Amino acid sequence: MTKANPNLIAVGDNCLDAYLSKGFVTVGGNALNVAVQWRQQGLNARYFGALGPDAEGDIMLAAIAEAGLDRNDVEIRPGASAVTLLTDDAGERRFLLESLGVGEDYVPNADRYEALRQADWLHLGTNSSERLIRRLVADGIPFSIDISTRHFDLSLDGVPLVFASGPDDPTKPVEPLIARFRAAGAREVVVTCGRRGSFYHDGSTVFAAGSVPVTVVDTCGAGDSFIATFIMSRFFADLSGQAALDSAAERASETCTHLGGFPQPIRPIPEWLLKKYDDVIGSTERAGT
Repeated sequence: MTKANPNLIAVGDNCLDAYLSKGFVTVGGNALNVAVQWRQQGLNARYFGALGPDAEGDIMLAAIAEAGLDRNDVEIRPGASAVTLLTDDAGERRFLLESLGVGEDYVPNADRYEALRQADWLHLGTNSSERLIRRLVADGIPFSIDISTRHFDLSLDGVPLVFASGPDDPTKPVEPLIARFRAAGAREVVVTCGRRGSFYHDGSTVFAAGSVPVTVVDTCGAGDSFIATFIMSRFFADLSGQAALDSAAERASETCTHLGGFPQPIRPIPEWLLKKYDDVIGSTERAGT
């Protein structure tokens, strides 16, 4: 379909990423990054997720508002906000801790779910709820899900579109992986393979596109900007599968040229955050990793 300003909602994960080796924090998460990317493209986008009533959540709420999203769409639930501790090596991330917090298995409340029913497209982030997926399929709501880190942990039966990571080694075929996703019930499949490029199966044909070389500053969020751009290009700008892949690859490469999953103020790691996770950081340093 072609629609100039569709109603888009990203649902699920958010995270405060603390780059220990560089001393700063950024705000991200697959679902949140996708929503911000849509907003940056001037689209009617919302973000539904959960945060805890803590200082980490305050930082993320501020970034959400700065990105042009409505902070009132975010639910505050008892518990802790999601935090990731990582180091950085030439733009490649190495995770030391990934705490999902209150966003784990997030399912929107009744009012927010009704908004999902009215949307033109939903995107679910990584670590999504099986219960939410089954409900969306049953209700016939158009959506996609990022399963990059959980290829077959969730039931894919009836899922309209999945995004997954694949081998960046060009000698390893991607078709068998696509076939597995299709056999599991996914109707359409996009597989991204890093520098190798990306592949899209629309239910009958496989399209392929290369990556766009850039000087990498940070790979965080590149896949998320790819997802946001592909969805808009393919399903609302009515581009061909090939053209949608090409457009998404271009956008993903641009994301690699700045810190964080989307342009944002780079904040120093607060001392209270370092103290809070001193045991994790200390054990890592003692292990020499």
